[in-house]
Amino acid sequence: MSRAPFGRFVVVLAAAVGVAACGADAVSPLPVQPPGPTRSTPSPSAISTISASLAPTGSPSRPTLTSARPAAPPPAPTRPRGTPRTTPPPADATPACQGAVRYDLPLADTEIELLKSLCFATGAVLRIQGIGPGLVTVDRPELVSVHYEAGVVDVRFVRPGTVAVTIPKDGREHTVTVVVR
Repeated sequence: MSRAPFGRFVVVLAAAVGVAACGADAVSPLPVQPPGPTRSTPSPSAISTISASLAPTGSPSRPTLTSARPAAPPPAPTRPRGTPRTTPPPADATPACQGAVRYDLPLADTEIELLKSLCFATGAVLRIQGIGPGLVTVDRPELVSVHYEAGVVDVRFVRPGTVAVTIPKDGREHTVTVVVR
């Protein structure tokens, strides 16, 4: 006795069960939303026409919905969406230069060799954490205000210019060039 006909019967039976499970009423259509509100008030006759056209006339599982009129396309914009900028952005808002922020530099967690330069606005503070007193030096002291307390050196940039901040770490001196705008 050959098993090939029995195998074909199982495949046909599985296909038939799958088709029967997906009967004609298994998927119902999505309901149609009534037209959105307009700027003018609809007349009572328009309201009755819309409500009459939305009333189900078919079976409960498949209501027949029609629309009273086709939806109008959205109006074209009368003015451009953005306002063109006629002036350049302020110097402290450029992507390459940060504003008057506090920049934390924890020496224990930072690869200081990778930090070569920074750019700040006047008033920014470079906070160097985890260093002893008198170890951080600057080449232009007239442009900065330096304050040390409890292992933290705050270098406040008070005037525009370029300042070289020298930070010792692991027996080497690392210089970070800071441009102040």
